[in-house]
Amino acid sequence: MSGSVGADGGGRLLAAAGVLLPDERGRILVVRLTYDRKHPIAIPGGGWEPSDGSPRQTAFREIAEELGVRPELGPLACVDWSLGNGRPPIAAHLYWAAPLRGEQLSVFRPQATEVGGWAWLTDRQLASALPPRLSRRVTACLTAPRGAGPLELEDSRPVGHTVTHVPPVPPPPYTRAAGLELSGSGGTAQQRPPLEREAYYASLPRIRAKARMLFTDPAGRVLLVRLRPREDRPYWTLPGGGVEADREMPRAAARRETREELGWEREPGRLLALDWSAGPDGSVAMVYVFDGGEVTAELLGRITLPPEELVDWGMFTAAEAREVLSEQARCRLEAALAVRAAGRDGGGGGPVELVGGRAVAAGPSVA
Repeated sequence: MSGSVGADGGGRLLAAAGVLLPDERGRILVVRLTYDRKHPIAIPGGGWEPSDGSPRQTAFREIAEELGVRPELGPLACVDWSLGNGRPPIAAHLYWAAPLRGEQLSVFRPQATEVGGWAWLTDRQLASALPPRLSRRVTACLTAPRGAGPLELEDSRPVGHTVTHVPPVPPPPYTRAAGLELSGSGGTAQQRPPLEREAYYASLPRIRAKARMLFTDPAGRVLLVRLRPREDRPYWTLPGGGVEADREMPRAAARRETREELGWEREPGRLLALDWSAGPDGSVAMVYVFDGGEVTAELLGRITLPPEELVDWGMFTAAEAREVLSEQARCRLEAALAVRAAGRDGGGGGPVELVGGRAVAAGPSVA
């Protein structure tokens, strides 16, 4: 139930964050990478590091390092889980930012070893200049209404609630940097890491991911399952478990875990919450919470628990759940229930961004 993890780290994935940084005309900043000839144009950002408390902090740090400015980060625009493409699985986060102000532009100093040029591009220019996968990701964020975010993407294609907000469009020709007028071109070429490709990827820090399902009965009580006692985790939790990151997406993991833990065939509904969770041992997990919908007494009567993993299940009111869940799991559940309730009242936005179970506030500083 926890997701198979072999010596190759199949249960783990990379994490990264980028920033959609507009100018006053609404154009988006792109940079030319000095170390990538195949895909030279990119959105500013980079990989998560263990010192980052969240992907939002990764985005802030990367912009400060790459461009010399402290961005005013806005809401999470999307989270995109990608498999394949010649690298380990990766969860990429894109954040909106406020346009750079005069004082920020005065200290704008792109890092010459990584940034060989930059430009502000229109939506149409972006779609052709960015690599196809990144182009789809960015185009989805620019196409959907802001109120629909954060968007849920798999391999940069819309899933879940995002499908209704991002119309299918044929991809434009991929032109790379052709025809772009780049400022500051001619940055110092950077050497690739002194490792073979596979060794380089193996050296990067990774996280785990979990997919959980929120089921309720007609009275609004929440289904919780009790894990076989272990000292390093709480006994009660929402159904679900580890994502087999090298072979499945979070939605597929939620289906599989529901089948294995409860004996049900159930399609995950709307993504309600994304929780960046750091463990006391320094490990990090990104927890997806999907809406499992309302379940009947007849379906509850057919629950079949795997005895090697789970020892009990029960239906809990919100007050009762608070008594048995860890503080983080309790906060996560309350946030997910609030998003679900807002959706039923006509709200159509994406999941709430959480860190340690608590909602994240956007702003100029993430310290």
